[in-house]
Amino acid sequence: MSDKDTNKSDFAKLISDSQYFKLPKVGEVIKGKVINASKSEVRLDIEGVKTGIIRGRELYNESEEYGHLKADDIIEATVIELENENGELELSFRFAGQQKAWNYLKELMTKGEVLQIKASDANKGGLMVKIGHITGFLPVSQLVPEHYPRVEGGDKNKILDFLKKFVGQVLQVKVIDVNEADEKLIVSEKAAWAEAQEKAVSKFKVGDKVKGRITAVTDFGAFVEFDNKMEGLVHISEIAWQRIDDPREFVKVGDMVDAEIIKIEGTKIFLSIKKLKDDPWKDIAKKYKIGEMVSGKVLKVNPFGLFVELDADIHGLAHISELSDKPVNDISEIAKPGDTIKFRVLSVEPENHRLGLSLKTPKAKEEKTEKEPKAEKTTKEEKAEKAEGKEKKEKVAKPKAKETKKAKAKK
Repeated sequence: MSDKDTNKSDFAKLISDSQYFKLPKVGEVIKGKVINASKSEVRLDIEGVKTGIIRGRELYNESEEYGHLKADDIIEATVIELENENGELELSFRFAGQQKAWNYLKELMTKGEVLQIKASDANKGGLMVKIGHITGFLPVSQLVPEHYPRVEGGDKNKILDFLKKFVGQVLQVKVIDVNEADEKLIVSEKAAWAEAQEKAVSKFKVGDKVKGRITAVTDFGAFVEFDNKMEGLVHISEIAWQRIDDPREFVKVGDMVDAEIIKIEGTKIFLSIKKLKDDPWKDIAKKYKIGEMVSGKVLKVNPFGLFVELDADIHGLAHISELSDKPVNDISEIAKPGDTIKFRVLSVEPENHRLGLSLKTPKAKEEKTEKEPKAEKTTKEEKAEKAEGKEKKEKVAKPKAKETKKAKAKK
């Protein structure tokens, strides 16, 4: 064997021996030393055994890390082909940069770090953001209450117009979901805000009274801002004691209100306006008595009955079964909103804030009451009358019997 063949054999053995060099796999990230670098390609020395090349689209990356390479720099690249036409490893900065970026995002999520990033665009579902060269999404549901689009009726075009004003603004967020396979990055402004909010909320307790300004009114209630950017929700059921269909009829944006904290759930504060007002139902029994006739204004017609306003604070319900002595097929034929009608108070339940009304006349019950004594009198006197009648018949019958005997004797 020649010296040349011996050298080839020794080199092959050196490459194949895992103790000295292990061939990487496709997709693996490896380190190499820059041999030379230009705008069109970069060559790397891989452990003095193999040469790798990065060229074309695989050279492109938005990271500045790959922008100013020089000889002897140590850099990472991803293997995309084990051997090209020149026997070199085909490598990619693009994939290596992406992998590094995704690993960095996973680290951010694990640590729960708060980042300051700019919103780059908006759509109807939220805001687009960028961390490095990875595009992420900030959903509407993950915005802080102050930035949440409380748009009447949930109009998506209005929501989009509202969100557009945040494009270009710096927001504080946390990474809450990273999925490299699906190229999904979700961030949350609410999660970053929650840390500071928890400290702020901790100084409040249930029962505390607060004074604040109505910042938004929705179908389900109103939001109140108090104590330097703190915010609480007054549910529709806690705005007033009477039944409410639309909170906008009772409060509007800009109103100053007094409220009481009735519940604290994590960073959420729930308020009540009505709790600081006297409950008009506590003395309801003095105002309305069962059986009396009252005048009421029909507020709403529902399939199951009429909602009626008796006064500013007390509303009652006339159930469909109490609207007529005959079956009711169409309630609108009996009454419509705005009608003022005389009702009979059927029931009063202060503890449940309910008052039942009726349009039925109580005639059926009155007739029954009159008939019952008659029936009782007939039953008691019937025997006496029968007995008396029997005696009369007997007295009448006896003389006739005597007359018959006398008549026979004459004959």
